[in-house]
Amino acid sequence: MYDMSTENIKRLTDMTKRMRLLGLDMALSTGNGGSHLGGSFSCMEILAVLYGEVLHLADFDKVEKAKSENNHLELCENRDIFIPSKNHCVLAHIPALAEAGIISREECLEFQKNGGRLAGYPQRPEIGLEYSGGSLGMALPVAIGMALAEKELESKVNTDKSKCESINWKNRRKFYVLLGDAELNEGSIWEAFMSAAHFKLDNLIAIIDRNHLSYDGNTEDVMALGNLSDKMKSFGWYVSECNGREVGDVLRAFDERYIIDEESMSDDNESVWKLSDTAEGKPQVVIVDTIKGMGVSFMEGRPEWHHHRLSEKEYNIARAEILGEEVAE
Repeated sequence: MYDMSTENIKRLTDMTKRMRLLGLDMALSTGNGGSHLGGSFSCMEILAVLYGEVLHLADFDKVEKAKSENNHLELCENRDIFIPSKNHCVLAHIPALAEAGIISREECLEFQKNGGRLAGYPQRPEIGLEYSGGSLGMALPVAIGMALAEKELESKVNTDKSKCESINWKNRRKFYVLLGDAELNEGSIWEAFMSAAHFKLDNLIAIIDRNHLSYDGNTEDVMALGNLSDKMKSFGWYVSECNGREVGDVLRAFDERYIIDEESMSDDNESVWKLSDTAEGKPQVVIVDTIKGMGVSFMEGRPEWHHHRLSEKEYNIARAEILGEEVAE
């Protein structure tokens, strides 16, 4: 359903580099206050794939108009919803909004400034910030409520069940939630996992950033999660796994549950996509194998970079590594 071409994978890869560079600029701007670098850099590829390819945020003509006039993108009412439950991914999320044309790069640099739109963990739906997070374990239940409400609305609008089932999944509204793996220690998460499967919310996609680290250390030492894939299958979810260091593999994981409906054709003669038999009626979880601080050598696998002050020297080293340049002494 999504564009898996070599050209598109390169475009998304280049997008992750720009996002990391902007995330560094944002982190440096906070000074001694520090920021959440580790958990943001682990999910750059995830956010690039979502905002660069997967999420439906605006009507096509609005996207093209915003690009041609160099204006901010106006979000549509029936847009896909992305909720960052691990809201400490902010240094990836805000650059992704900028890449999508929703906010400007200049506004990104007002990150954590008093009086700005990006201070703290704000809820500002007009720029795609759908949820004021920070308290872990709460966002998945919120997304389940949204997905359940959408299912109810679909059933009322399309009283003919067969017509409802034939809607092209490319145009169907979907709800995405990004979870940290350490967040899975919250009991509310597992209650939510049961609920989503019980209500057959196949319009819900949970994404687990499996970087194996919390502020307190390795997740398996703090509270072992074991085999997440087997656990989620036993809870009734459709499970996809991927390498979070490769945007192509991340995109493949979001794409794999869809198949072309050979018996249907859209009004504009485009393919109609539906869920495979093994995915129908099941929420999807994408377990993404990542590295905390991914992309910067001195941050990778270091729990202290969960929240840390970035010095100018560290900024220059990180920037050079991302650009593939020689690090100046």
